[in-house]
Amino acid sequence: MDPLFELKITTAPKGSRDVASHLFRQLKQAIINNRLPPGARLPSTRAAGRMFGVSRNTAQDVYDRLLQEGLTSARHGSGTYVRATPSDVTATPPSSYASATQPGNTFWDRADIKSWIGFWHERSDPAASPRVVADLRPALVDQHLFPHSIFRRVMARQLRRLETAPAPSRSPQRNQGNYHLRRAIAEHIGLTRAVPSQADDVLVTAGAQQAFDLIARTLVVPDETVVAVEDPGYPPMRVPFAAAGARIVPVRVDAEGIVVDEIPTDATIICVCPSHQFPLGMPLSPRRRQALLALARQTGAAIIEDDYDGEFRYGGSPLEALRNEASADHVFYVGSFSKCMLPAVRLGFLVAPQRALPALVAAKNASDWHCSSPIQMAVGEFIRDGHLTRHIRRVRRTYLDRRDHLVALVERKLGDSLKLVPSFYGMHMSAIVESGIDCDAVSDALATRGVMIHSLERYHLGPAERSGFVIGYAAVDLASLKAAIDAMAEELHR
Repeated sequence: MDPLFELKITTAPKGSRDVASHLFRQLKQAIINNRLPPGARLPSTRAAGRMFGVSRNTAQDVYDRLLQEGLTSARHGSGTYVRATPSDVTATPPSSYASATQPGNTFWDRADIKSWIGFWHERSDPAASPRVVADLRPALVDQHLFPHSIFRRVMARQLRRLETAPAPSRSPQRNQGNYHLRRAIAEHIGLTRAVPSQADDVLVTAGAQQAFDLIARTLVVPDETVVAVEDPGYPPMRVPFAAAGARIVPVRVDAEGIVVDEIPTDATIICVCPSHQFPLGMPLSPRRRQALLALARQTGAAIIEDDYDGEFRYGGSPLEALRNEASADHVFYVGSFSKCMLPAVRLGFLVAPQRALPALVAAKNASDWHCSSPIQMAVGEFIRDGHLTRHIRRVRRTYLDRRDHLVALVERKLGDSLKLVPSFYGMHMSAIVESGIDCDAVSDALATRGVMIHSLERYHLGPAERSGFVIGYAAVDLASLKAAIDAMAEELHR
């Protein structure tokens, strides 16, 4: 069967003796300009009359010339395919395009914005890096622990269901997210995080990052809104607020969490990770929680609660989310399935005050209408049937073993250099180093040895008050964790 071929080909003037050369030049230029990319299959010579307006013999002559110039390759019984364009053959764009420049939003060219949104990109050249021995970066999950076979069966059932009962193309309820998934989310966070909510309070998003973006689109008034963020904190969260025109103000974090007394009085949006501060790891103390909520009630500020890994608790009493019945008018609760399931699922959710939901849903619709229906349906069933709860319990035991192993290794081998920040939640721990150690240099040196780890400095917006490392333990087994800490000890003791 011939491929779809939508390349516009003009025919030579009637009576011309240059028919073959005319077609050859067009196909050659299309290959050089990558309009026919490497691997594309050309139509068969039998279809030449319909597609090119030439005889089969003429098409064969043209294909032979392309083959001789190294622009195509012939596969016996399969057809003629475009090869990678030789390096000595370059395209010459029309002069009208060569010097064309389009005005753009220079916001996205700013160095700080590139740094924030490119937060996960490493400074070293991936091609020059050795094999990864251990990836100690935070927010990574061990994907081998996920019950892929179960989710595959759940997904197959939902796809079969769509065959017989297609989802409606547009509806306000559907654009807020699949109802059964929203109800499952409300029940899940009610049981695991004591967040009171109904299905109608939930907006399904394409990950937590889209939730931040939707909040910024609907709450920020350009050049007026002040957004307070924890410092150190999660850099990508800052980007949508800055893009919407807000002024970002860093607020210091100490052993009790964000220092509420230092939040600007004109801040109308306050972004916090109260259960497991990112990246340091401490919870927001009860005293600070009360002070933060009192501030929001007094000023009318919106609190953005990023509960990115609240399912993973390893000790202490259960710590409820900041959002409850009394604070529901002020707290926007953001969650994600990237940690408790898989990052590739790309689903998150936002539990918002009812007054804010219409604008949030409208902004979501303007962005992408709704998230993938089959994925939403499958995740909803995965939660309802108890698979997510069982998976979290199983993974929590594994992560706890790795956390305890990390604590023991650091205390035994790095106790004179590092001090771990106490933390009973999540998938990473932070470690503070003594003064005089260049943690960025240590991180770069470890990368050359296949150990990926973040320095604490890269999380700061304002001047860094402390130096250290953020050590993720979820994606490494015990042997790799030991090898990484051994390498880290060698680099630090130098």
